[in-house]
Amino acid sequence: MKLSVRGAGLTALAALLATACVPQTSSNSSSGKDEKTGTLRVWLFQEVGNAPKEKVVDSVVAGFEKAHKGTKVEVEYIPVETRAQRVKAAFNDPGSAPDVMEYGNTDTAGYVKDGGLLDVTKEFGDWTEAKDTDPTAKQSVTVDGRLYGAPFYVGVRALYYRTDVFEELGLSAPRTMDELASTARKIRAAKPELYGLAVGGAYTYGAMPFVWANGGELANGKSGSYASGIDSPEARKGIKAYTSLFGDDNCPAAKCAGMGGNDTVSAFAAGKAGMAIGGDFSHTAVEAGKVKGKYAVVPLPGVTSGSIAPAFAGGNNIGVLKSTSHRTLAVRLMEQLASKKTQGELFDAMGFLPTFTDVRTQAAANEPFVKPFVRTLSAGTRFVPASPAWAQIDSSLVLPTMFQEVISGKKDVTKASEDAAKKMNSAFGSAG
Repeated sequence: MKLSVRGAGLTALAALLATACVPQTSSNSSSGKDEKTGTLRVWLFQEVGNAPKEKVVDSVVAGFEKAHKGTKVEVEYIPVETRAQRVKAAFNDPGSAPDVMEYGNTDTAGYVKDGGLLDVTKEFGDWTEAKDTDPTAKQSVTVDGRLYGAPFYVGVRALYYRTDVFEELGLSAPRTMDELASTARKIRAAKPELYGLAVGGAYTYGAMPFVWANGGELANGKSGSYASGIDSPEARKGIKAYTSLFGDDNCPAAKCAGMGGNDTVSAFAAGKAGMAIGGDFSHTAVEAGKVKGKYAVVPLPGVTSGSIAPAFAGGNNIGVLKSTSHRTLAVRLMEQLASKKTQGELFDAMGFLPTFTDVRTQAAANEPFVKPFVRTLSAGTRFVPASPAWAQIDSSLVLPTMFQEVISGKKDVTKASEDAAKKMNSAFGSAG
C-alpha cells in the first residue's frame, strides 16, 4: 500500500471531534418498503482534496450497479461543517433523506435517539468480514447492544518528537508520563524558544489519555443511566498531570491555555515544539512542515514504564437511514463501502486507518509511520459515552472549560472537576 497526500483525513476527523450537533427528535420511522431496484442516494463527507476518495467510491458504485441490475447509485459529497443541518432535515423529511450516509462516530447515539439510523444488528452479524472489526470501532456503532452501521475508518493519537532535538540534548523517548513531563521541561530549559511538549487547554482528546491512564473515566454506566466520572480521585489525578504541563517551564499558560489539537500540531510542524500529541491524521501536516525528516512517533506512554496510555478512538462510520425504501440494497451498499477492500484502497488514497485489524496490520507493514498508531490501537482505546448527551457536553465545551479553569488558577482541580461533573450529569439527565 502506498500512502498519498492526505489533508483530507485531518479535516474530516478534526470536524468530527469538534462540535457534534445532533438534530432534534423526529417522528421518523421505517418506510416498511424493501424495493429491489431503483435509485439509492448516498451522502459522504467532502474532504479537502476529495478526488482520491471519489475515485475509490466510484469503483465501489460501478461494481455495485453491475451486480444489481436496475439499480442506480447517486453519491453526494456534503460539507462536514453543515452536516448537522442536512441530517436534521433528512430525519424530519424522509423524502429528502439519503439511503446510506457517512457520519461521525461520536454522533451515533444522538442519531439513534432521533430515530434516524436503521438497526442492522442481524445483517452485521451475518457479514463475514465483520468478525475482524476492531472492538472499539464496533463499539462506535453500538447503542444498548444494537448496531446501527459499519465502522468506516478510525483515528488515534500518539507522541510526535523531534529526533534532532533529542539527539542534541542526549534525550530518549519517554517511557512513562512522569518522564514525558520531565523530558518536556528539559527541552524547554535547554531551548527556551521551544515548547517542551505542546499542549492545549482546549485539546480534549489530547488531555483524556492522562485521565484514562490514571484510571479515570469520562462517565460510568450505559445509555440513559450515565453518570459523570470526571470528578473521581483517579480522574483528578489525570487532570492534575495534564494541567501541570501549562507553565513557563514547558508551555506557558498565556499562550497554550486556548490552544486546540490543530494548534499544538501546527506548533510542532512549524518547529516550535520538541514534542506534541498528534494523530495518524496529522502526518501530512507534519510532513509538510519544517520538521520533515527530523521527527519520529511513538505511542504516548502510560503511568508505568513501557505502558501505552489509552487513546480516544475517533473516526467515521457508514449507516443506513431508517426511512430507506431499499433496505436490503442499502445494507449491501453499506457493507461494500465499508468492506476490507474499500478500506484498504481508502488507506492507499487518503491515509484513513482501516477498522479491520487484519487490514490495518497489513497497512502498518507497508507504511512504517502507521506502526505506533496501530500499537496504540492494539493496546486498547477508549470512546465517548454512547449517549445523545455527549453532543451537548462536547458543544458546551464542558471539559475544555474545566481544564482552562485549572490552568488559569480560577479553580483548583477538585472544584473544577466537581462543576464539570454537575454539567455532565445535567446533560445526561436531560437526554433521558
